[in-house]
Amino acid sequence: MLRLETETGWWLVTHPDHARLAGAVAEHWGNDVFASPEPREHVLLGVNVHDDGWAARDAKPSVTKQGKPAAFSVELVGKYSAFEEIDLRDYLNVRDRAVAEIAARDAYAALLVSKHTYNLLTARADRSTIAAQQLPLLDAFLERQHKLQAELFAAIRSDASFHEEDVTDQRIEEHFRLLQAADNMSLLACVDYGAPATLLHPLKLRDGGMAEVAVTPLGNRVFKLEPYPLREERVVIEFPARHVAGKTFASSEELESAFRAADVEMLSLTLSA
Repeated sequence: MLRLETETGWWLVTHPDHARLAGAVAEHWGNDVFASPEPREHVLLGVNVHDDGWAARDAKPSVTKQGKPAAFSVELVGKYSAFEEIDLRDYLNVRDRAVAEIAARDAYAALLVSKHTYNLLTARADRSTIAAQQLPLLDAFLERQHKLQAELFAAIRSDASFHEEDVTDQRIEEHFRLLQAADNMSLLACVDYGAPATLLHPLKLRDGGMAEVAVTPLGNRVFKLEPYPLREERVVIEFPARHVAGKTFASSEELESAFRAADVEMLSLTLSA
């Protein structure tokens, strides 16, 4: 779940809906300056489904020790440090399921999702918030993901339907970075991030170079991107959310009841040059 605080409660967005928003951003990606993803179908699939493993968990939202919805929030942008509030084994099972579900359908997309997961739990995770006795659990998970990536690489490189240039280390890295960028843009929108940011990594340009995209918030989930990477000069994307009243909840059951009773409403993300 992702949460955005309001005057009277919280907007809550499920992980799959957040991923679909990321996929919509990636679908608009590419112009005279920035390269479009190819093989397009496989890359967009990876972005769209990278958090589908969360569906069952998000259907039963839980609360933190403070009674807030347990969710990605504005405080966690730029870091991953809330492990003291989650069951690590359950969390890793969710991450594992997200990769396994797409691996059964599309090896190329699964490789991107696995690389995203691995990066999140290595380069971006704060290991100091994980209990020492649980670190071997995390490290074993990472080792399995690393092994799976090698198997997925081998599978797509032996698949004659892909062009040779589409399965190079460099091209895979470029598409992983696009997934990261679209995911990050979606996260910034879902929490209505109010400070300048970047889309994490330098991204592929048509001239062969790389450029980091700066994100400037203009208010109400409206952001300026520079240099601008999308086809249209202004893009508006709607995504579903539910509003629950109250800042804290006595139990996870109380939050789940409020979440299920809330209407699905559409919020919007606006990106402009």
